[in-house]
Amino acid sequence: MIVDAHHHLWSAARGDYHWMSPDDPVLGRDYLPADLAPLLRRAGVDRTVLVQAAQTEAETQFLLELAAASDFVAGVVGWLDFDDAELPRKLEKLLRQPKFVGLRPMLQDIEDDAYILRPRVLQNLRHVAELGVPFDFLTYPRHLRNVARALEAVPGLRAVIDHVSKPPIASGRLESWAEDIARIAAEHPGVRCKLSGMVTEADLATWRPADLAPFVRHVVSTFGEDRILFGSDWPVCLLAASYAEVLNALRTLVAPLLDAAGLEKLFGRNAIAFYKLEV
Repeated sequence: MIVDAHHHLWSAARGDYHWMSPDDPVLGRDYLPADLAPLLRRAGVDRTVLVQAAQTEAETQFLLELAAASDFVAGVVGWLDFDDAELPRKLEKLLRQPKFVGLRPMLQDIEDDAYILRPRVLQNLRHVAELGVPFDFLTYPRHLRNVARALEAVPGLRAVIDHVSKPPIASGRLESWAEDIARIAAEHPGVRCKLSGMVTEADLATWRPADLAPFVRHVVSTFGEDRILFGSDWPVCLLAASYAEVLNALRTLVAPLLDAAGLEKLFGRNAIAFYKLEV
């Protein structure tokens, strides 16, 4: 079974996508289950994890409703404000929804790079950890040292780093990103990493799989085959590549790095285990 562990769906008219320009010819339109279903069918992808893209509780509910009506969506990663004293109560309500599987604050879009270290945020992270709820880190490389500190403060957190933390693939520079993500992989063996969102960190017009190769190799070597997940990041990936191109590029890059069992883990089993998907 192939599982896409990271994609989005949205209705632009909702108005809660702070990052979306209505003038964007690619992203400034609706992307709904009927748009994705034929792409999954042609790519041979069986199930997906639908991830929040707006910092509102209303969008999370919207995604859960889409998931309830979509056979291919196995889980929804939603949003709550981690600096909210009401988070435990709101999370309890979400946990009663059948396809809710995790939470993601949009750390990359928060002005305070140390948001994850605020006292109430850490308190709520500890609550999430106690419940075993999966947590997605959406970060840039500059956030990784604060991520490491948060993981030290909440050692039981069930976490995954999205989009390999968005390194500067277009420039080809690995230096500080490579060191910081390797440290997290070594010191926090319960943390996973998504091989996703890479094509949009490369040169949008001229990227090729070889541009991604050093970053893929580094993540596979530091996290290992049991802690990596495939994600398309569709439809954001459309800024640079089609769904099939994203999937095929990753398959090409990991073929020399993983055996058949490792490929099965990357493209399905690890996502099922991490998000506790019912598939």
